[in-house]
Amino acid sequence: MINRNAPVGVFDSGVGGLTVVREIMRQIPNEKIIYFGDTARVPYGSKSKETVTRYSKQIIRFLQTQNVKAIVVACNTASAYALDEIEREVDIPMIGVVKPGAKVAAEATANGKIGVIGTEGTIGSSIYSRYIKEIKQDADVVGKACPLFVPLVEEGLLQDPVTDEIAKRYLTELIDIGIDTLILGCTHYPLIRSTIGRVMGVKVTLVNPAYETARELKELLRTENMLNEEEIRLGDNRYRFYVSDGAEKFMHFANSIIKYGILSAKIIPIEDY
Repeated sequence: MINRNAPVGVFDSGVGGLTVVREIMRQIPNEKIIYFGDTARVPYGSKSKETVTRYSKQIIRFLQTQNVKAIVVACNTASAYALDEIEREVDIPMIGVVKPGAKVAAEATANGKIGVIGTEGTIGSSIYSRYIKEIKQDADVVGKACPLFVPLVEEGLLQDPVTDEIAKRYLTELIDIGIDTLILGCTHYPLIRSTIGRVMGVKVTLVNPAYETARELKELLRTENMLNEEEIRLGDNRYRFYVSDGAEKFMHFANSIIKYGILSAKIIPIEDY
């Protein structure tokens, strides 16, 4: 028997997955959410496939103890490296952030030139290119690793001259190639969307996989007959947040981007799972 009132589990390497949580809150407001941010081991983008897969399995085992009804892998690197293997092992509906973004980008491009920015792990996996070419065979997909964006976001430098300068350095080659669509292939990047958009110019369509993932989750829950029909009640503990380190810093950051008042974040010894 499916418990529609059960929460949705969402996890990321740090705070970036909160952009996905924010979209789920907006698009499926009746859903309960349990979020885990692996703040002790961020970033994932520079780590090996084996390490990211091991971390992801630990987090999923923790989320299973919370009786979640579905899991969103709100981390592009974990989606690229670990999702296929985890899906084979875990009997819970699961989606990553890569496929939804790839689909929209393939549909949005006019000239077939699509840029993808992400961590070294995501870009090195070529996963976006693979999914895009399944939909649009003649697409020209160019990946660009932007490793400094994650620490800049984690430090809260969302509107800062340093971030502007780094963005210009990273994105110039994509502008020169003439892309007309750019995938923000890391869940941290929507938090500096205005900076990226300013550098790229108005003619380039920015694809935010966080938004598309929330849409896909809604469709998955509807298809599986798992949408929560119960209205939100005052005092409901609808959103719970867990981290592997730095709960105070996480809460401060989370409250700056999610306007629902995150009352607490609890530290979990994730290596025990």
